[in-house]
Amino acid sequence: MSIALAQTNHAPRSVCIEDIAIGMTSTRTKVITDRDIALFAEVSTDRNPVHLDEDYAQGTMFHGRIAHGMLTASLVSAVIGEELPGHGTVYLGQNLKFLAPVRPGDALTAVVKVTGIDHARRRGTLETHCAVGNTVVLKGEALVLAPSAKLD
Repeated sequence: MSIALAQTNHAPRSVCIEDIAIGMTSTRTKVITDRDIALFAEVSTDRNPVHLDEDYAQGTMFHGRIAHGMLTASLVSAVIGEELPGHGTVYLGQNLKFLAPVRPGDALTAVVKVTGIDHARRRGTLETHCAVGNTVVLKGEALVLAPSAKLD
């Protein structure tokens, strides 16, 4: 079964393991909206009021609502699954460090950079980070199984 999704301004692609090179980079930017936060709360069932209730969130260390950390991380997943390596990629692992909050209205940019390749095992190591302006809000490293042009 195939599910149709709304088109974005990013054309999906795949970069096969045979064509991946150290230093390749891909980015994607998305403005985080109140709707994004509400939908993520619904899908994840994480309804922590720091994400959904401005009055509550004003009394926290953030002094206002923030997006879910995993909503922020999901933009990294979008870059990996849609662009680098792209369609056919399988996530094997990801470590993350959350460094600063993301707020409704923030333009969030995810960056994925190839730092290691194991052609024999079709694996790629990717440096991942997200930023709002010049502030890095998340950083980490992903291990992926990349698609191959060769049939197994």
